Amino acid sequence: MPSAAIAASVLNADFGRLAEQVAEVEAAGVDSIHVDVMDGHFVPNISLGFGIIEAIRRSTRLPIDLHLMIDQPERYLERFVATGANLVTVHWEAARHLHRALTELRTLGAQAGLALAPATPLTMVEEVLANLDLLLVMTINPGFGGQALIPTTVDKVRRARTLLDSQRSAATLQVDGGVKSHNAAALTRAGATCLVVGTGIFEAPGGIQTGVMELRRAIEGA
Repeated sequence: MPSAAIAASVLNADFGRLAEQVAEVEAAGVDSIHVDVMDGHFVPNISLGFGIIEAIRRSTRLPIDLHLMIDQPERYLERFVATGANLVTVHWEAARHLHRALTELRTLGAQAGLALAPATPLTMVEEVLANLDLLLVMTINPGFGGQALIPTTVDKVRRARTLLDSQRSAATLQVDGGVKSHNAAALTRAGATCLVVGTGIFEAPGGIQTGVMELRRAIEGA
């Protein structure tokens, strides 16, 4: 039966109650905390920095999954790993020396992830596939939470699954953007093994516990 982990994206949390909400999603049974870091250059938004990540680390025992939407992420990898991040994902479109960045992350003791924006072809990952612990297929254009999933990206997820399997890669296949309980099953069937969810958890009509429960039900029914 298909299955997928759930990563709660704190970009959509109430930052006035961040520690409380991180504890709430942990109690609800999510698998990791996803943190989006944006610089206002690579994407047209600015978000969380080192201090917030360190505060999240103090608030949870769950793995912390950093998604760096920043130009030249290699400049800051050591410091981001030092915040307590377990996994750090960089963008193919933003890293000048991708192989070096992925290798450095593993040397620093973190898992290495690579993200592709919707218009970036999957062929771009072939030369570094062996260096990946995670491949992130963006299902929205990066930069803002709350966007609707781009329908054509579901097929891209399916093709990414085929690529990973053909190379016998054990990398997690993560999707991020517009993931809700109504499309979680389709993404899981396409081969995703980790779903990043923001508004579908933190802004779920019935609350966080209900949002996570509905996602689990959808995944298990895929």
